[in-house]
Amino acid sequence: MKKAILAVSFGTTFLDTLEKNIAAIESDLAAAFPDRVLRRAFTSGMVIRRLKEQRGLDIDNVTQALERLRREGFSDVVVQATHVMNGDEYDKLRTLAAPFQSSFSRLVFGAPLLTSTRDYQETVAAMLDRLPEKTPGQAVVLMGHGTAHHANAVYAALEYVFRDAGRGDIAIGTVEGYPEFGEICRRLEEMGGIRRVVCMPLMVVAGDHAKNDLAGEEEDSWRSMLTARGYAVSCILEGLGENPAVRAIFVRHAREAAEA
Repeated sequence: MKKAILAVSFGTTFLDTLEKNIAAIESDLAAAFPDRVLRRAFTSGMVIRRLKEQRGLDIDNVTQALERLRREGFSDVVVQATHVMNGDEYDKLRTLAAPFQSSFSRLVFGAPLLTSTRDYQETVAAMLDRLPEKTPGQAVVLMGHGTAHHANAVYAALEYVFRDAGRGDIAIGTVEGYPEFGEICRRLEEMGGIRRVVCMPLMVVAGDHAKNDLAGEEEDSWRSMLTARGYAVSCILEGLGENPAVRAIFVRHAREAAEA
């Protein structure tokens, strides 16, 4: 029986962060499943097009990857999403994969990063090993992507788990959802006495949003807007995929799917 594991990511056009994050997750998945052939797919058509046009790289989308596996005679496929939440991109993945359910003897899906309570707790524990220590006068701001999907509630839940871990100095905001930058500013004021802010992405890859919307030199970046409000701001541009303990959660999800 030919077995495969298909790692599905949103994708990124930044090759450095692709290697540090997406490729690192894929490498850990390949090591955890030596009996399975590892394949890659992206859910972002825009990213796939730009990588082809600008870098000459051919990346399969979900349909192409599953069709390729079917043609090559694979019968047991684990699809592991590297998405943060069960949101639009994961819904799209499941919709695209649905027609292939009968094409394989077994087609199963590993959950995104933040799915169960255990996931939240393990993600917080993993991130605390990489975040700055709690320091008087300093706050940590995490930027998530955000979405209109109801899964956007993961950000509030994750901040709550951080608070339960004793880290009330951490505020989570989003680029395209709630809480937005305005809510972040209010949270910093509510903390009281904050003079320094450390900004980090809450995303699998530290790509366009991290490098531009968070840490960019433009006046509308979070870094610039926080600086204009009088804070001393520093940025740590590290994607979640660079954290071995976060990658281990994706591996666990894949194993749970494979063994179900």
